Amino acid sequence: MRVSEASKRALVMGILNVTPDSFSDAGRWSDATSAIDHGLEMAAEGADIVDVGGESTRPGAEPVPAEEQIRRALPVVEALAREVRVSIDTRSADVARAAIAAGATLVNDVSASLAAVAAAEGVGWVAMHMQGEPQTMQNAPRYDDVVSEVVSFLGDRAERADTAGVKEVWLDPGIGFGKTTEHNLALVRGIGEVVSLGRPVVVGTSRKGFLGVVTARGGDTPGPEDRLEGSIATAVWSVLRGARMVRVHDVAPTVQALRLIDEPVEEAVA
Repeated sequence: MRVSEASKRALVMGILNVTPDSFSDAGRWSDATSAIDHGLEMAAEGADIVDVGGESTRPGAEPVPAEEQIRRALPVVEALAREVRVSIDTRSADVARAAIAAGATLVNDVSASLAAVAAAEGVGWVAMHMQGEPQTMQNAPRYDDVVSEVVSFLGDRAERADTAGVKEVWLDPGIGFGKTTEHNLALVRGIGEVVSLGRPVVVGTSRKGFLGVVTARGGDTPGPEDRLEGSIATAVWSVLRGARMVRVHDVAPTVQALRLIDEPVEEAVA
């Protein structure tokens, strides 16, 4: 899918971590019942896609076996897919296939390695840039030019996806995945260069650690749930520079913020 074929309105992807060790919610949605309820809540708030993941990819996270990811995520995918578009957040081909069979229509792939699976199954694919693995990605990440290197990597993955036969390809610069605060800020400023590849771009800055660093006052760094303002600001910035989707924890306020820039506002009649 090229930009011209994407929705004119920027989309909102709601994050649903069905894990006990997510950086942002500390396992709040780790059981199927609460996860399904939260996914339906996000859909009611305006999420276009709910992104279900059974493995945390926070810095330092240990890999989770495919069988356990499937146990965690599949009941949630199956229930939500009846009501809203669902993506599966995984690096595992087995998990992706199982989730697609349960109703997922998009593979959100932090490893950028599952294009062949998406092509074979006839679903969309998000290719994300990550330096290293979640366990090690924040161990002194280095780039000569982070923006140009990420753009080059994503361009290559998009071409490979075309060759594989993927019909819907999204690109994600991987903010927070093997990047320092300075790298993340450079990528936020340079979102337009990713957009220039001519593919729909998804940006995920929500509650990321660099926002806490930038917004810290008096030495106190805001925790994940206290980074709403920075999350919304970077989401709006990204959309204004051409991103077609933002991946967020806080759906309702993000939808409201994007509505201000995406939709014409009629003047109230006194």
